[in-house]
This record gives sequence, C-alpha cells and structure tokens, in this order.
Amino acid sequence: MSKATSKTITCKAAVLWGVREPLKVEEIQVDPPKASEVRIKMLCASLCHTDILCCNGLPIPLFPRIPGHEGVGMVESVGEGVTEVKEGDIVMPTYIGECGKCDNCVSGKSNLCHTHPLPFNGLMPDGTSRMSTSDGTRIYHHFTCSTWSEYIVIGANYVVKLDPRIPLAHGSFMSCGYTTGFGSTWREVLVHKGSTVAVIGLGAVGLGVIEGARTQGAARIIGVDINEKKRAKGEAFGMTEFINPTKDSDKRISELINGLTGGLGVDYCFECTGVASLLNEALESSKVGIGSVVLIGAGNETSGQINFIPLLCGRTLKGSIYGGIRTKSDLPIIFDKCLNKELHLEELLTHEVSLDEINNALKVMKQPDCIKVVIKY
Repeated sequence: MSKATSKTITCKAAVLWGVREPLKVEEIQVDPPKASEVRIKMLCASLCHTDILCCNGLPIPLFPRIPGHEGVGMVESVGEGVTEVKEGDIVMPTYIGECGKCDNCVSGKSNLCHTHPLPFNGLMPDGTSRMSTSDGTRIYHHFTCSTWSEYIVIGANYVVKLDPRIPLAHGSFMSCGYTTGFGSTWREVLVHKGSTVAVIGLGAVGLGVIEGARTQGAARIIGVDINEKKRAKGEAFGMTEFINPTKDSDKRISELINGLTGGLGVDYCFECTGVASLLNEALESSKVGIGSVVLIGAGNETSGQINFIPLLCGRTLKGSIYGGIRTKSDLPIIFDKCLNKELHLEELLTHEVSLDEINNALKVMKQPDCIKVVIKY
C-alpha cells in the first residue's frame, strides 16, 4: 500500500443536496481506499441522461450525493490486495462488475454479476461511503463511483484498464452510453447479416446501436428521432433511413416503420429514449413471430399499460443494462475496435466544460445540437 493511501484528499466535486436542486461545486473529503478498492484521480467525465434521473431523485432519493458514472481517470493509490491495476494506470470506472465465477458470469448469458452487483444504495459494499463534506456529512455515491468529483474511490472489480492510446473522451463515452447501444446488438440480441433494424432515439445510446447494427451487417437501419439534427449524426454511424415523426407524418412511429418495411416491421427494434409510451410503438414496429425488441432507455415514467397482443404474436421483449456487455470479457473487444478506427466516437463529442460549469452543462444537454458533454478536469 502506498503512502498516498494513508491520506484523506481534499478536492472539488459537484454535490447534489436535493431533488432538482442546482448542483453545488464545493470542497469534499475523499478517504483512502480500503482493501480491494482503488482511488482514482479523474481526468475527464461525461454527462449521461441517467445522471439527470439521479438529480431527479431516481432510483432512490439519497442526498447529499455526487452524480456521474461515465469517465476516465488515473489510479492514484490502491488498497490492500489490489493486483489488477497499479498507481499511474489509466482506467475506466464501471458500474457493472464481473467475477467470472457466479452463475450469471459462468453462463455467458448475462452481465449482471451476483458477486459484484449494480448498487443502488449509494454506498460501498461495506455499507459506508468514502466521501464526505468539510463538516463530516456523509456523501452518497452514484452507483459505484460518482465521476463528477476530482477524486473517487471504487471497488477494484469495477475498474477496467484503458489503453492510453484511446482518447480520454472516447473512453468516457464507452463507460456507459455508447457501449450500452453498441453492445446490445451482439450481447442482448445477435443482429444478423442482412436484417432490418429500427432505433428509436438517436442520442449516444441510439448512435451506438446504429454502429453496432452496421458492424453486424444489418441491411437497413432506420433511425427515429424528433430532432432533425440527428439525421446527419445517424448517417455518420451507418443509418440508412431516418424518420422524424413530428415532421414526416401524423402517423404513429410503428405505422411509419411498418410503412417502410412493406407492412412487415423490422427484425430488431431498440427503444433508447426511456419514454414509456414508445415501448408499445417498438413492439408494434417489429415482425410478427420473430421480431425482437430491446428496451435500453432509462426513464422516470411507468409504462402505463403494455399491449400484450404483440408479445402473444411471437415477438420477444428484452431489457438491458449496459448493453449486456461484460466488463472483463467484452470491453477489450470494443477497445480494440476503437484502436482500429472502426468506431465513430469522435462524432459524439459536441461540448466541453469545466466542473465549475456543471449546472450550465445540464442545460446544454437539452440543446438540439448536443450529443455528449465532457467535463475536463
């Protein structure tokens, strides 16, 4: 254990004190890592719509809290027993673990590890936090980390070493949104060559789906978004057709998609918005008998009422966390694709901010030309 692990670090972080309150950038204390933990000096972080849900008190309203779950940093110190990474390594914090031994990991069918689960209680596995305010008030983590802080402490199993040749921003995008979409096309469902695909919502997740479907050999990839500026972005990733349901017609999304496919619907439909009412549209956009729908988008609505008739007609509905990607087994495959220039991650970055500008960054996310906002530390 290094000397650094014996010291508490004072740094700046964006702290959320209540539902929908402005974030307060203030000094906090970050404890040294305990056994099997790593302390990371963040180099950059990015904003994800799931962070907005956190600011709205979902899934659990725990305050004070530091949001953020996308980012890249450098290992500052390690706790006892950590061998996977060392001080100075460039790493990516993740919110999914992989032990390789539990039933889910051994099956190869799921990325939801039983040993290292996705935590919702805002605490480390021992039930404590590694962050506190200057007066000693405990601060809750967001999932496993809280990347809107200059330093974080995270379990070593949730850390993945990143090739330093990968741009920091690209690594940040791969820590959640983009990878969630990209991975879903070969880990949740296996998009087959020559297939038809529809993607509802063309943010970073949806663009990742388009890229994944393209690399899998899909013949037609239909993108759906109410933002006309997403047309060019979708095409850059491999989209073949674009639907703007507010501009092109007064028909429902499913009617528009079915109209483009001779009334049959698509082989695969990915719902990336988290808008509950669009789940039925996704189901009705897929083929009778063999259509598959993957629910990726996280939202704060309840579904109201799911139309079960499309499901009874042979379609498949599957939910997804992080695109089904296993952090130890699958991420290296995506990293290699990034290094080989097979991915268009540079198309995602539209805005850069400092941590002090975090509240303005949340407003920027709502602008039509925004895809991803990066915090540079």
